[in-house]
Amino acid sequence: MARAGLDTDEVVRAGARLADVEGLEALTLARLAGDLGVRAPSLYAHVSGLDDLRRRIGVRGALELAGELQTAAAGRAGADALDAVARAYRDYARAHPGSYEALQRAPDPRDARAGAAATRVVDVVRAVLRGYGLDGDDATHATRAIRSALHGFVSLERGGGFGLPLALDESYAELVDVLDRGLAAASSGRPRRAGPAPRARPRRTTPRPKP
Repeated sequence: MARAGLDTDEVVRAGARLADVEGLEALTLARLAGDLGVRAPSLYAHVSGLDDLRRRIGVRGALELAGELQTAAAGRAGADALDAVARAYRDYARAHPGSYEALQRAPDPRDARAGAAATRVVDVVRAVLRGYGLDGDDATHATRAIRSALHGFVSLERGGGFGLPLALDESYAELVDVLDRGLAAASSGRPRRAGPAPRARPRRTTPRPKP
């Protein structure tokens, strides 16, 4: 039985709430239908299946995260903006773990709405990076580095990956400080350190044994 007034936005919101409470993998159409008081087939009037629902939750999550980051960065610059954005990123991941997980997948290039949502998140970070004088490819590399660092920390935190008796808030602040110093160094025009040249494999000087 279809419920009067049920629309796609409400279905996605309810799916996001369920994913945030029980985890994205626990989200099923049958469970969501029960929460909404409808039969599972009724949901197909709003989403094409579970993958589509998760995709929509990811788009919604990306837009929410972008809004949180933009609010945090407003009126700030440099290290202050980076710190505020990093704290907002962690806060969102902790408050909305299911939505956060859903938004991590790179959007399908054919999905304009998902691409636009992901771009909004990136645009906030790139605006922060302009405060460090970084743009173009340098900003792209820096954006990936920031995302990798923050995502790595919050994922380990969520998974109970930190066992030492040391305050995680302090460790996160240290991580952001390391990022700030690295970005400041990159913006100062300091040349990148070249990695060691690959070692040539020595030639065999003794004959191979016959099989």
